[in-house]
Amino acid sequence: MLPKARYLDFCRTAPDVPVFAQPWYLDACAEGGTWDVVLAEKQGRVVAALPFFQKQKGPFRYVTMPPFVKWLGPYLLPEFRGRLPIEHELMQALIAQLPPVASFKQNFYPTITNWLPFYWQQFRQTTYYTYRLHQLRDLARVAAGVGTGIRRDIRLARQQVRVVHDRSLNEFYRVNTLSFQRQGLPAPYSLPQFQRLDAALAAAGSRQLFFAVDEQDRVHSVAYLIWDSTTAYFLLAGDDPGLRASGAGVLLAWEAIRYASEVLGLDCFDFEGSMLPGVERIRVRFGAVQTPYFYVWKHNSRLFELLEKLKR
Repeated sequence: MLPKARYLDFCRTAPDVPVFAQPWYLDACAEGGTWDVVLAEKQGRVVAALPFFQKQKGPFRYVTMPPFVKWLGPYLLPEFRGRLPIEHELMQALIAQLPPVASFKQNFYPTITNWLPFYWQQFRQTTYYTYRLHQLRDLARVAAGVGTGIRRDIRLARQQVRVVHDRSLNEFYRVNTLSFQRQGLPAPYSLPQFQRLDAALAAAGSRQLFFAVDEQDRVHSVAYLIWDSTTAYFLLAGDDPGLRASGAGVLLAWEAIRYASEVLGLDCFDFEGSMLPGVERIRVRFGAVQTPYFYVWKHNSRLFELLEKLKR
């Protein structure tokens, strides 16, 4: 059986494979490249996996992060985590099977705290941060940790907008891309890409859209929540620059948290990482805990590395 077929079977029984690493999610995000996976076994049973996304640029094949995928990296079954000799053995087996590429770049899951086998193979690492709320089922405790300024913004926003879920994907995309236009940046994904992802998430029952709409039927802000068996992720958000003063974006963040707690019954909410000072301050004011994750990379081609540096 081919590795991807075996991985599909593995994901059907593994208890907590993150949504970003599910085969159907990677299928939906693989435009412009292909995804593949390497597997490690114990006694003939798959117990660890490392999915990766490959692209081609001229003669160079390289591993990078696909659109909409915040984290990948090695996944180990729970019974093999935290036991360093076994973790090292399994990770070394995964690394040994990676294809020859010009470069490798991945954001590991925040749950991965051991990248030592990659260090031993001359990979390098930078620590980034995401922000997470834990014990989410106790929503009263979460609410008590929200800063007074955030609570005020939520209260004021409720006076100006209502939260709905039934607007079109096209409307979501329009408002979401306004945030990039305001910063003079191109949208990082196209509407067809977003439609493809949304169709896959909707089929899996793993997403909800949020719209903040006023009495004039204007959409102030949008948010896009996805989830797996353990965690809800604040994947996408955006505001109409002319309507940002309403605070609707803060309200939608809170509504997404409440949805993850009360509707989904999950215990962890991930705002997704940002190293920007302004974003960090807001996440912390929601009571979220700074959580590190590893960006792991390696250049195997000096020429490709040089070309990447010249492109910056």
